[in-house]
Amino acid sequence: MKELLETLAKALVDNPEEVSVNEVEGEKSIILELKVAKDDMGKVIGKQGRIAKAIRTVMKAAAVKEDKRVSVEILQ
Repeated sequence: MKELLETLAKALVDNPEEVSVNEVEGEKSIILELKVAKDDMGKVIGKQGRIAKAIRTVMKAAAVKEDKRVSVEILQ
C-alpha cells in the first residue's frame, strides 16, 4: 500500500525526491500519511480536491483486496 501511494505521488509532483509516506497499521485499518514539498501541495490536492479524492479512491480499491480500510492524509 505504501509503495502504491508513493508511486502515484511521485508521478504527480515536480520534486519526487521529497515525497515520503508513513504507514500506521492497525488490525483492520491503515492510515497513510503523505508528505510532499510545499510547492507540490497543489499538484497532489488538485482543483477542488479532485486529485486527492482520486488518490483516495485508488487506495481504497487496493485495500479491498487486503480486506482492510485505508485512510490517506496529506500533510504539510
